[in-house]
Amino acid sequence: MKTLNQLFGFACIGLLLASCSATNQLTMSAVEPAPVHIASDVQHIGIINRSLPAEGNHGIDTIDKILTAEGKNLDKHGAEASLASVKSELERLQRFDKVAILEDLPEVRKGLGVLPAALTWDQVDKICEEHDVDVLFSLAYYDTNTKASVQATEMEIPNPVGIKAKVPAVSLTLRTQIQNGWRIYDPATKEILDEYSFNNNLVNSGQGINPMKAVKAIMNRKEAVVETSSHIGDYYARRITPQSRRVTRDYFVKGTDKFEIAMRRAQSGKWDSAAELWKEEVSNPDGKIAGRACYNMAIINEINGDLDKALDWAQRSYSDYDTKEALRYVNILKYRMAQNRELKRQLAK
Repeated sequence: MKTLNQLFGFACIGLLLASCSATNQLTMSAVEPAPVHIASDVQHIGIINRSLPAEGNHGIDTIDKILTAEGKNLDKHGAEASLASVKSELERLQRFDKVAILEDLPEVRKGLGVLPAALTWDQVDKICEEHDVDVLFSLAYYDTNTKASVQATEMEIPNPVGIKAKVPAVSLTLRTQIQNGWRIYDPATKEILDEYSFNNNLVNSGQGINPMKAVKAIMNRKEAVVETSSHIGDYYARRITPQSRRVTRDYFVKGTDKFEIAMRRAQSGKWDSAAELWKEEVSNPDGKIAGRACYNMAIINEINGDLDKALDWAQRSYSDYDTKEALRYVNILKYRMAQNRELKRQLAK
């Protein structure tokens, strides 16, 4: 009983603290510049594959041969899926006149499980000239590495009379790591525009009366690797486009009756109406209240897209009223403004 009373007391304290919080949280959309900028005059994209199937994966003795053979196929099909997805996504953007996967380039294929040395600019120039492309997307390496673990277990199988009986079995778990890296070469500027690596992990499991049967029970491993590799390609291609993401902000809801009313207006989506009440409090003789009101005025201006005014209000909240939260918000706004300047630069070129 004492334990139950203690738990009830802790729960009440938690609810009390939550109800007494001076702030609420909101989310809004923010557009960030592309991680990778490709000049607007680039119209022809070439995609090359520098990866070769890995020499093999290592599993437990009884299934090593199966995993080794399958590993080579996984590397081949996974790399092809990534390349195809990059091509498809770049075409979907409708930004380029030509997007082509360049085949039969054995001189640039390395087959290393790590990021190899970059191509020389002579190599890049030669490929671009021969295939009429302006920029090269390179799958620098691709490798799947699988580790297997086996545990003794039991499984039910029907006996000759149709009754399920438990028999000794093997539970097999395959942990596959997909490692791949990309580069983007711009021969016009002699600049590597991007160098990026991914590590993704997949887990598949199956059961059988022996390890070989357990391997056969894992039917979707190849499909999972190919699907994940396809998603990797999609994600990588989108690195050349601005990205919209959700950001969180705290705003003040406590201090005066007007803050309480403004909170309810904000919760119902009437943000400009809430701001009318906050603005009435920016001259409150209580510095704490005025500082919170100035902070919230910065919030509404960010919501409305006026980052200059938002920064002015946030700076006023901190400098005039020492609102601690405002200093962090000032730095957030400065970062967003820098991001916006870079976004405008990218869109102008």
